[in-house]
Amino acid sequence: MTEPVKSINPANGRTIREFETITDEQLQQKIQQTHEAFVDWKQRSLDERGAIIRKVGELLVERKDRLTRLATEEMGKPIAEAPGEIDLCKGICDYSADNAAEVLADEQRDLPGGRAIVSHQPIGIIFGIQPWNFPFYQVIRYTVANLMAGNTVLLKHAPNVWGCAEALEEIFRDAGLPENAFNVLYIRDEQASQVTEHRLVRGVTFTGSAATGRKIAADAGQHIKKTVLELGSNDAFLVLEDADIDKAVNACVTGRINNNGQTCVAAKRFVVVDAVYDKFRDAYVEKMKQIEFGDPSDENTQLGPLAREDLRDKLHEQVRESVEKGATATIGGEVPDVEGFFYPVTVLENVKPGMPAYDGELFGPVASLIRAKDEADAIRIANDSVYGLGGGVFSEDEDRAVRLARDHFDTGMVSINGYYIAQPNLPFGGVKDSGYGREHGGFGMREFVNSKSLMISQQ
Repeated sequence: MTEPVKSINPANGRTIREFETITDEQLQQKIQQTHEAFVDWKQRSLDERGAIIRKVGELLVERKDRLTRLATEEMGKPIAEAPGEIDLCKGICDYSADNAAEVLADEQRDLPGGRAIVSHQPIGIIFGIQPWNFPFYQVIRYTVANLMAGNTVLLKHAPNVWGCAEALEEIFRDAGLPENAFNVLYIRDEQASQVTEHRLVRGVTFTGSAATGRKIAADAGQHIKKTVLELGSNDAFLVLEDADIDKAVNACVTGRINNNGQTCVAAKRFVVVDAVYDKFRDAYVEKMKQIEFGDPSDENTQLGPLAREDLRDKLHEQVRESVEKGATATIGGEVPDVEGFFYPVTVLENVKPGMPAYDGELFGPVASLIRAKDEADAIRIANDSVYGLGGGVFSEDEDRAVRLARDHFDTGMVSINGYYIAQPNLPFGGVKDSGYGREHGGFGMREFVNSKSLMISQQ
């Protein structure tokens, strides 16, 4: 027998409930059942799949109040923000159902002496290992795309949000998805390799840290399994001399505290050219000072706790080390003496290479301000990172900002004069240590398919 897994409320440190993990034998049975479901599901028409996926979106909205309370309780998401995650999930369901026929359609190609067809066919079970920070969206993102493609899905969710995983499993079932086409695995970390190596599992998708992503990719590579990795980042937002400072400050505050700062595409490093650095810094610090942490179940709370105690402690250690190496904590930087896993908004200045605040990913409400000489220096600093997920540019010359973002920003996504998170119709993913592969915008539906060539002789 193993120890039960506890779901802990990060606002007060109290246990919400306990979950029992399944045995290795039960795990093998789950995989087999998910494959049997695939044999049936892959034969369903796109219209039939789409109708079920649309129903999933409808049920998510119908149960929004319950789901938002669950996310707030399990991982501390401010309850005022939580409905937006559900709305995004609904948008993904609708977009996938509406566009699958076009994305997955057979393609006619030329062939000497005949004709050719390229067909995008499902391959089997896709295993998803997902984090806690967006407990519904992270799952919907890969699950819906793969179900529309005709694959079936296994989920290993972060243990602190297993209640959210359970709620999603119920929604898929109530929407009419065939039994075992989507299965949640209540397993220990060390059991995950059994899933990856299983001959019936055809692909692995992971969202999380770069360190864990390397291990998962290496494990999958041994068994010649394709992976999609969405890993960490330390997104740089550039403020140029012609930026609208008020607009930039508002977007950069939102981009840093959204989801308690626990967002892969959060604005983390703020690279400001010397000409407007002081003006931006003063306005940014003043606005950040107004944000206080509090009870995430209160509609007025803008900043809740970090999801786990170890995550709060790691963030503080990164701040402490950066300060020891010369950074200045203009505001914040101390662990509050309160119940729960709270951390205050923190602004670090004099941030240089070699500090965690410059080189690493600070997953929480900590902003790194970096002074650049000019535009060229700003983009150099932005790209001076092992990561490459997102970023931003603020300039009132839109053409200039677009050129800079398109031609020089070494990331998968760039926001211009605003802060944006995932969009159902646009590709989502990064480069370098932020991973590879794309989700959303139809791209996710083609990540785990067999693009098959049919060559037909007509001579």
